[in-house]
Amino acid sequence: MTKSELIEAITTRGEITKARAELVVNCVFDTMTEALQRGEGIEIRGFGSFTVRPYKAYTGRNPRTGQAVEVPAKNLPFFKVGKELREIVNNSRDFPITTGGTGRNDD
Repeated sequence: MTKSELIEAITTRGEITKARAELVVNCVFDTMTEALQRGEGIEIRGFGSFTVRPYKAYTGRNPRTGQAVEVPAKNLPFFKVGKELREIVNNSRDFPITTGGTGRNDD
């Protein structure tokens, strides 16, 4: 689902204008981004949680040349799925997971 599809879904379900739905989506995403920038975690019960994880600097390799490259320390967002969402996704599979095929039962 893309951001525009999310806006469209909110417009349909909430019976609000597309402009208002876009404002709501942008406000939610902006607020979440600002919280992560401040190093705060975000917890949405039943959905999951977002945290910021620090990563140390390290020496990597350029895959093309093999030359050593210094990679600086950084902070990256991390998402941990909530139990309820995990169960919903796991119980909604149409086809069993198979190795090497199309994932369809008629292989």
